[in-house]
Amino acid sequence: MQQIEREVMEFDVLIVGGGPAGMSAAIRMAQLAAAGGMPDLQICVVEKGSEVGAHILSGAVFEPRALNELIPDWKEKGAPLNVPAKEDRTYMLRNPGFGLSKKSGSFASDAWQVPHAIVPKTMMNEGNYIISLGNVVRWLGAQAEELGVNIFPGFAAQEVLYNDDGSVKGIQTGDMGISKEGEQKGSFTPGYELHAKYTIFAEGCRGHLGKQLISRFGLDADSDPQHYGIGIKELWEIPAEQHEEGVVMHGAGWPFTETGSAGGWWLYFAENNQVSLGTVASLSYKNPYFSPFDEMQRWKHHPLIANILKNGKRISYGARALITGGFNSLPKLTFAGGCLVGDDAGTLNYSKIKGSHTAMKSGMLAAEAVFGAIKAGRSSDEVVEYTELFKSSWLYEELYSSRNFGSAMSRMGTFMGSGLNFVDQNLFALPFTVRDNMPDYKKLDSAALSYKPDYPKPDGVLSFDKLSSVFISNTNHEEDQPAHLKLADASIPMYKNLPMYAEPAQRYCPAGVYEVVPTPEGGRFQINAQNCVHCKTCDIKDPAQNITWIAPEGGGGPNYPNM
Repeated sequence: MQQIEREVMEFDVLIVGGGPAGMSAAIRMAQLAAAGGMPDLQICVVEKGSEVGAHILSGAVFEPRALNELIPDWKEKGAPLNVPAKEDRTYMLRNPGFGLSKKSGSFASDAWQVPHAIVPKTMMNEGNYIISLGNVVRWLGAQAEELGVNIFPGFAAQEVLYNDDGSVKGIQTGDMGISKEGEQKGSFTPGYELHAKYTIFAEGCRGHLGKQLISRFGLDADSDPQHYGIGIKELWEIPAEQHEEGVVMHGAGWPFTETGSAGGWWLYFAENNQVSLGTVASLSYKNPYFSPFDEMQRWKHHPLIANILKNGKRISYGARALITGGFNSLPKLTFAGGCLVGDDAGTLNYSKIKGSHTAMKSGMLAAEAVFGAIKAGRSSDEVVEYTELFKSSWLYEELYSSRNFGSAMSRMGTFMGSGLNFVDQNLFALPFTVRDNMPDYKKLDSAALSYKPDYPKPDGVLSFDKLSSVFISNTNHEEDQPAHLKLADASIPMYKNLPMYAEPAQRYCPAGVYEVVPTPEGGRFQINAQNCVHCKTCDIKDPAQNITWIAPEGGGGPNYPNM
């Protein structure tokens, strides 16, 4: 194989991922450098999206605690936090097709509004803001650049580089202009080697390099398996008379209860007559016929939701996996030459359905520890000070106090899990920890023993198919490039997953990437990688752990506007 000559770039600190954790780490590092007499400290952020914020997707109701610490004058600097949360409404939905009484406020209603007194207090949002996280991250990127941070969008970190002693040396960005066959095209551009004294990994949920680092250094040896959900989001514009800016709605129950799956939903009234809405389904589900995408589409037909969306227009769509394991699943955060922050580490607080403020704080703590190490003349060792700062911070306290939330929901179901969490969060802290030691991919029942939901066909008004949804996510990949969805054994989908689980990849993927195509010989497994929205659910839920997601050519994937 031809040896490729690569340009090497040296930095003091390299940050992989330009989301809230990565940008907060960069900003805090630059602040400390300016205040600590090291204005020439070289800080670099690499981001696989075509621009900062292009791959960012979240609900989102944002808790500004970490932002208040990072940039206290964010209001004066124009941070896009424009809609304060003014009212919380929590609902338990029942199937509207049962012909039940519609008496408002009763258990017989198809939408029972839960009194605040019995809602876990972590779900309340006074002092928070309804935002587009993508726009907030874009703003954070601008603040970082003003402080002299080097930001390289469109560069996917493809490989971790190591020193001779096994410590992390940096990363290599992916080559561009490689064909499906692995040949160099006329547009070929070699990836760069980016070296640093320390590398901070902030790739988000199920980061493909973070996954490798956790395995290589055994960082999860003392923690529960990480657990996940899949969030599917749409952005709608609705008539002004149906819009209630600042109202925050959450709920559970139907339609997830029909398949015995844990899940919930949100609907936030944002600015400009827009609503952010979607569902989160736990990937601990057992039924292989369960389809998170189809559950989300039929959920919109519930009268409570349909009346809000009536005469509205869907303007964007996206999906991403999210961390639900919480404190119990946190890996060791540090290793020689680097550390994990944000959802690369798993800092999302599922009891709040929020991870942006926790990701930001973890990035800030890592920056403080790494800066101290560099100022002391150190390089490529293990910055254990990051763990010490974490354990003495409000971030540790917040995650520890919510440690039972996700495991209670996945092990006990929505109703009993919610009851336990109400006691734990509102009445008194439970003196025990609920554990979930079985990874999500091991939880599927066989198809032969499972209920097959009859999902209605999309009507093109409230509900839509996968391909039209992917279209409005602005997803694009260079078609002639190596596959970024790797099968360890190409025979497993048809000869193991299909007979045992009716090949669940057809349903858990929210973008139509995986298909079983009929053929005279009995069918073949097809991967439509062009559709991939980088949610990484396949990497998580495949029962054989046969699918590995890696970063495609830089700039590929969704281009989310205002998400």
